[in-house]
Amino acid sequence: MKRPLKRSAKDCPFCQIANGKLPVSQRFADADMIAFDDIHPHAPIHVLVVPKKHIASLADITPKDKELMGKMIYRCKELAKKLNIADSGYRVTVNVGKWGGQVVPHLHFHLLGGAPLTERLSSYTEAAVLLSK
Repeated sequence: MKRPLKRSAKDCPFCQIANGKLPVSQRFADADMIAFDDIHPHAPIHVLVVPKKHIASLADITPKDKELMGKMIYRCKELAKKLNIADSGYRVTVNVGKWGGQVVPHLHFHLLGGAPLTERLSSYTEAAVLLSK
């Protein structure tokens, strides 16, 4: 059975993490966001940077969220330095919607690095498997 992509903040796993109700390997936290290790990493370093405010997707940001988005991108840069991947290179991605590969309906940035990254982000087959769950 397919799970719907839209969820409320009440049952959102990232909101639960932001509120301290689910444990994570935390890398950073402040009043606006939390950063933690992805439990299904796609690179030796795979950190999620998540706003504490529930925003379902990048498609749902408003002009009021511009400052928060800037802070999150800046935090990705600072985390890359802290994790010693800034000089070798890293990737920041955002998946938007079902076809974009978004699995958790809460906006989040993926910070990936620690090894050479390929140009290929995923295959249609891999995405189909993820989306069918």
